[in-house]
Amino acid sequence: EGDAARSFTAGFELRGSPQAGSLALFTPIGGTAALLEWSPRGARLQASGQPDREAGSLESLLEQAAGSPIPVAALFDWLSGRPTPAAGWEADLSQRAQGRLRARRLGPQPADLRLVLEQP
Repeated sequence: EGDAARSFTAGFELRGSPQAGSLALFTPIGGTAALLEWSPRGARLQASGQPDREAGSLESLLEQAAGSPIPVAALFDWLSGRPTPAAGWEADLSQRAQGRLRARRLGPQPADLRLVLEQP
């Protein structure tokens, strides 16, 4: 919030679960901006024009990359329409049927996550 260096808009494709999976982020013209892969052995982030980053867990890598902790298990639930609580976060699933999701982190490291989902 308020930090242009950490604010971005991207298309994404998410596969897997909180335990193992991948997240691809796409540029507005369809190129791959970043690829995040994780498993019980750790996580790796490959971003265009930057050195690869690795960490022992998805949560720690996301915190390094995003600058704020992200509740991975709750995020998967939110995407499925389940209002799972996450400490320090407020999730608004009221527009989930229209393909919209918003989650806000309150406190000393505020964050605002807004997703627009394609409907099959």
